[in-house]
This record gives sequence, C-alpha cells and structure tokens, in this order.
Amino acid sequence: MTVALVSDIHGNRHALQAVLEDVDGRECAEIWCLGDLVGYGAEPDACVDLVREHTSISLCGNHDLAIAGEITTERFSDTALKAAEWTRRTMREDTLAFLARLAPSDESGAVGLYHGSPRDPVWEYLLSPLQAELSFEIQSHRVGIVGHTHVALAFHRLDGESTTGETRHAGDVVDVGAGYWLLNPGSVGQPRDGDPRAAWLELDLDAWTATFHRVHYDIEGAMWEIRAARLPDVLAERLKHGQ
Repeated sequence: MTVALVSDIHGNRHALQAVLEDVDGRECAEIWCLGDLVGYGAEPDACVDLVREHTSISLCGNHDLAIAGEITTERFSDTALKAAEWTRRTMREDTLAFLARLAPSDESGAVGLYHGSPRDPVWEYLLSPLQAELSFEIQSHRVGIVGHTHVALAFHRLDGESTTGETRHAGDVVDVGAGYWLLNPGSVGQPRDGDPRAAWLELDLDAWTATFHRVHYDIEGAMWEIRAARLPDVLAERLKHGQ
C-alpha cells in the first residue's frame, strides 16, 4: 500500500487543495495528516473540512491543541499567539470540537506517526541527528514519520553505524527498507526551507520507498486571504519566500 503524508497545513486552503490534487493523480490508497491543520492561515474551517473529508488518519499539532483549549499558548511567539487568538475567535464550534478529539501520535499502524517526535509528540522540533538517535531508542516502529519543523528531512541509522540525516528536496527518493528511519514530509501550508511550494511525502509500505514531492499553488491568493483577515502581515510575506 502507498500512502500520502501531509503536515503543517496551518489554515492554508490554497496549498492543501493543490496537494490533494497532486495526490489524486498518483496511486496513494490513503492520506495521513501529522497535525497543525490550523494556526497561521486565514481559512482554518475549510482546511479542517478538507482533512476530515480526505484523510484516513489525522493527528493534532501544538497549534491545534492550543486553539482547541487543550494546552496553553505560553510557548508561542507573539505572531503565533495573535494568529491563534484570531483562529479561536473565528472557527466554527464543530471544527474546534474535532480538533479537541485528535491525538498527537498514532502507533497503531505499520509506521509510527508523531506530530513532533516519539519523545515529545507535541513540542519537540526534531532537527538533529542526536535528537533522531534518542528517538530511535524509544520509537515503537522501525520507521517513524514526524512533522512540526516545516522542513522536509530524513534521518536514519543502520546497524553498527551512527545516525545521520539531511534535508530532502523535490523528487528525492529514499530507500527505507533497512535500518531505522525518521522522515518529515515538510509543510503543506508554510514551508521553511527556502522553497515556497507545498510539500508532501509519498510512502510505499510494500517497497519501503519514500518520495518527496513539492507542488506549486496560488501563493498570492493565500497571502490575500491572510491580509483580508487582518492577521500579521509577516504571515503573508513569508509564504512567497518559503520561510
């Protein structure tokens, strides 16, 4: 079975729709979401509706939990806090209730799914080989998938070798058939690796290969929505820079 992994949508309907169209043109049996459906963008309800319609599994991220009132916003930057407050004020009650029902991890399937990391599914930004090494010691599956960083990454450890990792780019295909792996598909709605295109990951659970994808979307439309909502302008500007 081949599945599509998406993460960090952050209320960007334009990016999510482009990714869903790209996934639809491939042979993915299911779509799994790693959380942060909302948080920075101007169309949270629309994004949650699309996730509910198209995904088989959805986790929650720290932004989802904070907006649903399940955790505090004390760790948020001023910009993230303003976006969270706006989102909480404008979202439908049924959308908030859906977010509150989600969990930040799922270890019930063929791979482990975490918003942050196996060590801390809500908050840890898994960005270094050392962090990956520590996660490998406790993760329940040989292959784990994480989000949260907004950067497409692949960490691995083969028997007798040290953990290594690197950022991944559009078209990269990784053989994950041996050793331990932690993969990050990157962000749908707010990439932070210098590439403004929406990111997602195609994972073949039979061949054990992972293919990283990037998709063009209507960035100007997403920027216009953010400004029309009077959200902080930096949230619009960063989209066209992939930062």
